[in-house]
Amino acid sequence: MTRPVTLFTGQWADLPFEEVCRLASGWGYDGLEIACWGDHFDPWAAVEDDSYVPAKLEMLKKHDLQVFAISNHLKGQAVCDDPIDERHRGILPDRIWGDGDAEGVRQRAAEEMKMTARAARRLGVDVVVGFTGSSIWKYVAMFPPASQAMVDAGYQDFADRWNPILDVFDSEGVRFAHEVHPSEIAYDYWTTVRALEAVDHREAFGLNWDPSHFVWQDLDPVGFLWDFKDRIYHVDCKDAKKQVGNGRNGRMGSHLPWADPRRGWDFVSTGHGDVPWEQCFRMLNTIGYDGPISVEWEDAGMDRLVGAPEALELVRRLAFDAPDASFDAAFNASD
Repeated sequence: MTRPVTLFTGQWADLPFEEVCRLASGWGYDGLEIACWGDHFDPWAAVEDDSYVPAKLEMLKKHDLQVFAISNHLKGQAVCDDPIDERHRGILPDRIWGDGDAEGVRQRAAEEMKMTARAARRLGVDVVVGFTGSSIWKYVAMFPPASQAMVDAGYQDFADRWNPILDVFDSEGVRFAHEVHPSEIAYDYWTTVRALEAVDHREAFGLNWDPSHFVWQDLDPVGFLWDFKDRIYHVDCKDAKKQVGNGRNGRMGSHLPWADPRRGWDFVSTGHGDVPWEQCFRMLNTIGYDGPISVEWEDAGMDRLVGAPEALELVRRLAFDAPDASFDAAFNASD
């Protein structure tokens, strides 16, 4: 059950796609989780230009790389978000932003996610990783008080906006792997339960497991894998380091920039944080996950050219396969 190790290109989209291919191949990655921004992958071109996907596949082949998933977090974020504001203007292309009218942005983002499913099928992959956005994340502090009706309306909004998108995923034979992440409709254990209920547990909607978003919330990433084992459609390896305990640093980040020592937690390169990686990989074996393990590099205190190859070495060492037979099988051997 040897699983391919891939590099998520989202944090490398400032570099040309070919350069990222060259780097990843040189380090020994098996493939890429390709981001739908920069020049890395354009879903519309993939569907409308017959030469686009063959050119991407040829580039991957040239560097002895494979692709198992594409990711469109930035456009997915805009499907449900409220408010839509200057933060979104910074991450969305002009074709999605348009005149900035909030509902128009949401509708155009939804169309892009449908197109992403179609593009994934043309590329030959069956998983799209991404965010959903949320109209109720703004209520997370629960003050001013948010009624249960307001929260319920948020999950209904999610279902109303994403079910038509998931219909296209179904028709294309592609699955959406939602990354459980603060600011999304599912950001912890119980909101994941509620989000799955909102779309009636349809098969097109599953999860991208990224443990970095669990540890700073004091959630158990290993138990999460067990409880949602039938919904783990993709795995990202990113780490987080808690910096609490001094009576000053808080879990909410204090509106401080990444790598500021006053923060209560920070994203760090894989293996440098508090994620219990060996236990996680053992649980992935237990639940039978045989998809790609994708390294997502995010560390404001480490050069990515150091972090990415180092993370690959750690994953290869710890993501060992389960044994073919039980260790005590020999005890039952007949004479």
